[in-house]
Amino acid sequence: MITGTVVSGLVLGMASVLTEVPGAKAPEAETVEVTPGSGFDLRREDRQAALPDVEDSPEATGAPQVVAPEPDDLSSLSGADTAPARAPTTGSDVDALGAAPEASGGTGGVAVESDSPVLPSPQSQAPEAPQDEGQVAISSDPAQPPAPEPGETDAGLTGSETGGETDGETGGETGGETRSAVPDFPEEEETPTLAPDATQEAPARDDAITPIAPDEGPVPEAVQTAEDSSETPKTLPPSGTISDRVEGVRSNRLPRIGDAPETEATAEDPDETPAPERAILRNAADFENPEGKPLMSIVLMDDGSSPIGLEALASFPYPLSFAVDADWPGAAEAAERYRAAGFEVLLTVDLPESAAASDTEVAMQAWLDRVPQAVALLEGDETGVQASREGSAQLAPILLETGHGMVMHPNGLDMARKLIGREGVPSATLFRDFDGQGQDASAIRRFLDQAAMKAGQQEEGVIMLGRLRADTISALMLWGLQDRANRVALAPVSAVLMAGAE
Repeated sequence: MITGTVVSGLVLGMASVLTEVPGAKAPEAETVEVTPGSGFDLRREDRQAALPDVEDSPEATGAPQVVAPEPDDLSSLSGADTAPARAPTTGSDVDALGAAPEASGGTGGVAVESDSPVLPSPQSQAPEAPQDEGQVAISSDPAQPPAPEPGETDAGLTGSETGGETDGETGGETGGETRSAVPDFPEEEETPTLAPDATQEAPARDDAITPIAPDEGPVPEAVQTAEDSSETPKTLPPSGTISDRVEGVRSNRLPRIGDAPETEATAEDPDETPAPERAILRNAADFENPEGKPLMSIVLMDDGSSPIGLEALASFPYPLSFAVDADWPGAAEAAERYRAAGFEVLLTVDLPESAAASDTEVAMQAWLDRVPQAVALLEGDETGVQASREGSAQLAPILLETGHGMVMHPNGLDMARKLIGREGVPSATLFRDFDGQGQDASAIRRFLDQAAMKAGQQEEGVIMLGRLRADTISALMLWGLQDRANRVALAPVSAVLMAGAE
């Protein structure tokens, strides 16, 4: 193996030495044949290049001569006046500047007045101490009536006050002059007194002391004499306020000491009749929810075409509600049977699309009179009650007066249902119609499971709508046995409506 390798290396070395190296010999130049007429064999004739002519430069001229400036002298000012200017002459005008100007006797021009000196601001007078006032006398005696004017006899006095004095004075002096009933008191210095107002009624006291005026001479005679001592003296009408002269107006109603407290009449009017009970409470079935589970109600529509009787529904494990069609002739009898069996009854209604408010009122009165057992109204699936805005707006005052509830189909933002509920009507929106498209039992149970889950998410509960069919009843029976049904409280429709209204 090694020997073969060595022999091979020797052979290759000898071969490389003996063979020529490629590129060591320069290639030989060969003449290329040019095809005649191709123009590749043409040669350019050498010609002498023509150089451009040199332009003649301009002839040089002599350098410009600069004239030297002439020296400046004053020869041009030989005739000018070179004498210095005379100094200005100052006269008496400077002294006149300090003299006061002469007063002008003319009336024209503007008269300039000198500034008036600044005077100090006048000081306000210091407050004087109040003079000593006399001692204020407080009189506890009632005010005396004013003296009557001349010409009036017994003015302002009643017969009980002047009866004795009149008889005594007129009986002794017949035909003589009569003295005034009120003596004139001597003038005294005015002393401020705090006396009660004369217009207010003074409290009557048994121990009141009658003041006796001192006798200070004859009393002025009255102008008018008494004609008859037996004549009853005239009295003036008492002065009062406006409220005293108007009938039915009470014044001075402030409580006073000694007055008996006013008692208000709290007894009810026996003639007043109690308000009628609302239909949703009067026709509601008994229901209790002690565990507080979410509420769920199932409503089945009966239009009279179902062969299922009450015997199959009497043993139902949870409460149901039935809605009878208002246009069905047997609606009244069916509603009566359902209510007698313990089920709640609704009335399915459809209003015309162009129904006015008056049409709604007439139709509702006829329907509710036909089915008095209804707890609420159910919107039908044909025209419903939301097609006519005017007709649906009239439902609120009607239902508020009758006390019925309202169950409506979902429609957009449910504005019609919200407006009715805002007026105080118990109302709710259906969660789902679970057999309106002919769903089978498995689809119905799936919808019921979704409704039970939804009921746990909202406090007011849900309402499901179905029809009185055999598949629907079978699906409801089977679903009631499942665990999902035990998570909610299956209730009549009135319980859900009242829960949403609270």
